[in-house]
This record gives sequence, C-alpha cells and structure tokens, in this order.
Amino acid sequence: MDSKISVVINTLNEEKTIKRAIESVRWASEIIVCDMYSEDETALIAGKLGAKVISCDREDYVELARNFAISKTSNNWILILDPDEEIGDRLAERLKEIAVNMQEVNYVRIPRKNIIFGKWMKTAMWWPDYNIRFFRKGVVKWGDRIHRPPQTQGVGIDLGLEEDLAIIHHHYENISEFLTRMIRYTKVQAEELKKDGYKFDLKDLVKKPLGEFLGRFFANRGFEDGLHGFALSLLQSFSHLIVYLRIWEMEKFEQKDINLNELKVLSKKSEKEIDYWFKHSNLSKNPFKRFIQKVKNRI
Repeated sequence: MDSKISVVINTLNEEKTIKRAIESVRWASEIIVCDMYSEDETALIAGKLGAKVISCDREDYVELARNFAISKTSNNWILILDPDEEIGDRLAERLKEIAVNMQEVNYVRIPRKNIIFGKWMKTAMWWPDYNIRFFRKGVVKWGDRIHRPPQTQGVGIDLGLEEDLAIIHHHYENISEFLTRMIRYTKVQAEELKKDGYKFDLKDLVKKPLGEFLGRFFANRGFEDGLHGFALSLLQSFSHLIVYLRIWEMEKFEQKDINLNELKVLSKKSEKEIDYWFKHSNLSKNPFKRFIQKVKNRI
C-alpha cells in the first residue's frame, strides 16, 4: 500500500508566509503549491524551495481551488496546508505513522492552534478548531460553500487535543488583516444566504451578532482569554452584522420603518440573554471579571 504523502498548499499573494509553510513539510514526498496568479513573489519562492507550482483561476475563497489542486497530486495520502500554517515535528511523525500503519482510516481531523494578535487562542471557538486535513486521495471532496467541512467517505479519526499534534495557524496578525478578510468573506456568506432564499429581517441585525458574541464570549468562555477573547468576540459579532447588512444592500437598501415598540421588546430579550450569561458564567477566578462587571453595569 502506497504510504507516500503529498502536501497541497493553495496560495494568493503569500510571499511573507509561504517559506515557513513549505519548510515545515520538507519531509513529504511531494509538495504542490497551487497558485491563483499571485502578483508577488509567492510562486517564485515556492519553486526555489522545491515545490511543484501549478496555476489555477483566482477565487474568493480556497474551497473552490482545493479539489483542483488535489487532482494534480501523485500520492495516495494528501495533507492540506494553508500558507499561513505550519506542521511541527511530532505531528509530522504521527501523520506518517497513520499513512503506514492505519489501513482502516480514510481521513484524519487535526486540531489547529490559532495564534491571533500574537496570542494562542484557547477559547471562543478557536480551539480545538478541528479540520479534515489529512486523507486518502479520492475520499474527501470540498463543496462550493465557504468555510464548510468537506464531504467524506469511510472511517475518520480525530487526533488528540495536544498542542504538538496541532497545525500551527498564524492567523490574523492585526485588525487590518481581519477587516480585509471580513470584507471578502461576508460578501460570499451573504450571497450564499440569498441563494438559500433568505429575506432580510431587521431583527437579525440585533439577534445574529448578539448570538455570535454570547456564544463566543460566554458559552465558549472567551473571557478566559482576557481582552483578546473580548475583542475577537466583538469582531466576529461585527462580521455577522455586516453579512446581514450586505443582504439589505442586495435588496437595494429597501426603505423600512422602525417600530420602536418592537425594538424595545427585542432590546429586553437581548438584555435577558446577556443577564443570563453573566449569572451563569464562572467569572470568579478570572482577572477580566472587574472589567466585565463594569460593562454589565452600563448595559
């Protein structure tokens, strides 16, 4: 049974990160960089580092390009890596062991260590952030929806929740990078919702962002990551707001009256939800508690 591994990296203007990604997988039998006609030195750097560089059409998000890149590989096992990610030594050894010894396994879900604004985020839905990234060729296929898991066949396994078994993801380095991606991603997300038949609802401008914030900051304990957790929960909430405003834009900014009584009812419901989470989240040992309490007192 062929246990050789091909690595696939899809790129677009990634000259600052591609070297680190490729050097972390030098152990692989094949490295394919599928470049979407970058305007910087990405393809040149990748070629000099020994990767096989191919080109594909530019897309708004990577899922559309992954299947094409996978089709160009020559080995039985595929490892998907983003250009802002890297593989540590222990994870590399574990993947090689699986390829050689685990004949019953078709795909592997790997945790990701997301480093955002210089901090490893362990809460707010950023950890363990499992992704299907290692699999036998032909058993995994991505669809045409953004940030959706791929279709799979056969048996899969999860790697353990250990730091050195995780893909290291050097995520957003600054606010500008977050906003740049948000502009691109929210456009696609809004288009997908419209395609599914969604009609703009004014209440969703409050309900959806609030639900995202509460889910990340309280239910998934973002407060344990201090200001990073708070800021990222707010940013993700803002991203949800933009999605629904984009849908309003798609509907030609249709004029809608504001019913203050309905808005008041919605505000009361939101206040109850926030109050519930303040009461039921264990903040007693968290140094961020004093700041959170000040926020609550001002609501």
